Amino acid sequence: MGRSTFEGPIISGDQRFGPLRDIGYTVLEQDCYIDLSNTTLGTAGYSGGSGQFVSSNTIPNLNGVVYTPSSTFSINGPTVQTLPADTSTQVYRGVVMYVPINSQIITFDIDYIAAITGEGGATLSNVSVFVSNNYTAGGGTPVYATAALGTTTVGTAGRQTITFTGTNLLNMTATTSDIQNPQVGTQPSFFSQVVFTLSITGTSVAAPTGGKFNFTMRYAQNDPNIGNLTTYPYGNFD
Repeated sequence: MGRSTFEGPIISGDQRFGPLRDIGYTVLEQDCYIDLSNTTLGTAGYSGGSGQFVSSNTIPNLNGVVYTPSSTFSINGPTVQTLPADTSTQVYRGVVMYVPINSQIITFDIDYIAAITGEGGATLSNVSVFVSNNYTAGGGTPVYATAALGTTTVGTAGRQTITFTGTNLLNMTATTSDIQNPQVGTQPSFFSQVVFTLSITGTSVAAPTGGKFNFTMRYAQNDPNIGNLTTYPYGNFD
């Protein structure tokens, strides 16, 4: 079976014409599975390391690039974000995804499949997953969502409860213009960036030697021009 990719919003329904239509946007999905014991680049479940998040867009997981969000065009392209290296008080791991700007985020799933190991002897203060348009420091304010795994422990495996503030929900209605297309020779264009940050804070914290997660984002690529007769002269009415 062949595979195809589509550029632009994907709309489905069976009544495209007339004042009453039942078309809607197709929900899309990106996900990434990481195994914190796997530090081998380009293998299934590779989870990155100190100062390095991953992306599953190229499957299997490879090192991902987190850019400093900016909606301003630069002749030099986007600026790479420097992620903090592991310390005895803070460890970060994470996943980066890119989506079209103005995408509507429907939901996130943060599945904690197997418990984090390697933190024996540590005094933990907080273990959380933050979802934002950049990596999020421990105790920070994420743009989109938060899942608190635990305070004095590394948390309990299972699908995590995700907390959304009113601002988070508003932000999810349309993702921001975060990064310029880094590909040389292309017309200037921008992407939205969504970053899942696993944050482990405490004292005597060590790099985790185990723990499995699956991060999923569901979203729709909305089109703000739909219904405009000039842009869509094929039966979509004002």
